[in-house]
Amino acid sequence: MRIIPAIDIIEGKCVRLTKGDYSTTKIYSENPLEIAKQFEDAGIEYLHMVDLEGAKAAHVVNYKVLEQVASKTNLKIDFGGGLKSDNDIITAFNSGAKQITGGSIAVKNRDAFEGWIRKYGSQKIILGADCNNEKIAISGWLEESSLEVIPFIKDYQKQGIQYVVCTDISKDGMLEGPSIELYKNIIEQCSNDSSGQSVKLIASGGVTTIADLEKLAEIGCEGVIIGKALYENRITLKELERFL
Repeated sequence: MRIIPAIDIIEGKCVRLTKGDYSTTKIYSENPLEIAKQFEDAGIEYLHMVDLEGAKAAHVVNYKVLEQVASKTNLKIDFGGGLKSDNDIITAFNSGAKQITGGSIAVKNRDAFEGWIRKYGSQKIILGADCNNEKIAISGWLEESSLEVIPFIKDYQKQGIQYVVCTDISKDGMLEGPSIELYKNIIEQCSNDSSGQSVKLIASGGVTTIADLEKLAEIGCEGVIIGKALYENRITLKELERFL
């Protein structure tokens, strides 16, 4: 299971929110590159970067931070937040993203998102399936749709999607453990009938302890995104060594 620390960006700073609420913004570092280098020095290979301002603005805002981290580390970065147009995705890839995550656009502009899957391939495009009460949330989680998470994922599997990031918003930043049952259901139900292969599910939200990571690995998650638990030292980089 891949370990993927998260760096969320507002005004070029590394921050965390609670349940996606922008009024709970807590700054952990003025220098995201410094944080990224700490992750890399600990043997971590992957990074999940979210442009929180972009998610609200509906276009990429903090691409310079992505560019800086991508050019000065060897981390493989997946980037999300504000990717709404072809120009946005070109900006993200040109700034050094190895993968991009599309959430709101996959709901609001299916034609564009499906076009990205065809153009860039399913290795580079991740489906963002963030949900509250199992309903897909969009626009920086400020808006809840009527779409149910599992049918939503299954629908995009038919379009070739392999990688899915799923955050249970009710767990995000709460340090109360992840939604094991939800992820288990997704992995079990979103399998390809012809090949028997499940989605490559990346769990996000609520991860608090090493035991949480063990449970997620056990149920078959392909990756796990860790945010506040690292910044609050609930999980140390040293403890992650055996997963790397």
